[in-house]
Amino acid sequence: MGSISEFFQHFLNGLTLGGIYALIALGYTMVYGILKFINFAHGEILMIGAYSGLFLFDYFRGDLPYGPLLMIVFFVAMLISMVISAVLGMSIEKIAYKPLRKATRLAPLLSAIGVSFILSNLAAFFWGTKSRKFDYPFDNTAYKIGDVAITPHQILILVVSFLMMVALKLYIDRTRMGKAMRATSLDQDVAALMGINVNQVISLTFAIGSALAATAGILIALDFKVYPTMGAMAGLKAFVAAVVGGIGNITGAMIGGILLGLLETFGVAVLGIPQGLKDTIAFGVLILILLVKPEGLLGKAEREKV
Repeated sequence: MGSISEFFQHFLNGLTLGGIYALIALGYTMVYGILKFINFAHGEILMIGAYSGLFLFDYFRGDLPYGPLLMIVFFVAMLISMVISAVLGMSIEKIAYKPLRKATRLAPLLSAIGVSFILSNLAAFFWGTKSRKFDYPFDNTAYKIGDVAITPHQILILVVSFLMMVALKLYIDRTRMGKAMRATSLDQDVAALMGINVNQVISLTFAIGSALAATAGILIALDFKVYPTMGAMAGLKAFVAAVVGGIGNITGAMIGGILLGLLETFGVAVLGIPQGLKDTIAFGVLILILLVKPEGLLGKAEREKV
């Protein structure tokens, strides 16, 4: 990496990738913060959101050329897919997780893995295993700022991910329901005694996390197409981001996602790690964090009650 412009180019690419990871990681960390288990079906909810966005965008767009109207159609398709994924997330919680709340921690984890396989296999059955192209709603020709290139797609990712992360942070910190979510994450029983509807809070948590996953799925699909297993690796790496930032911590998930995106990008550019081995960076970071600071960068060590 020989120049300042190369550094900024890699930084921009890493920031874009990190924004995607952060959006997905928020779903993991929100669910863990309240229920203390990992929703390993989260990646498949992302995949369903991407398929929904693809079908809706293709249905509504017709023969529209590039322009403001096509962008409106794209965002409408994204919003509807977010609602679809939110309903799916809430339904999965009600059917597969709620009956297991009093069971051992392993039971809902195994249930989540089962749900993930069911969703990916259903997607393959109904829509086939062949990847489908999600057309850009704009001309994706890169702009040049000096020697640094930035595409409209990268701008879209940065703007959407930033706005959604800020909106979520404000919602959690400033609203009545956000306070209820924070109280529930501290102690469900005490929250219920204080008049908080814990079931409603849990459903809302799944809805928000699933909607963010759908957004990330659509943003990923614009570059990498849509297929039934697209959520598997993205979901795993976002889980790593959540652990790095401190699982259960909203700000930690955002920082962890961005940090992981930067580490992957600079790992390939600076350390010369082959592109085919890029995924090993995330899991190497996971092992390192678990060895050095298992609670994550912003997480707090928890004592197990005996």
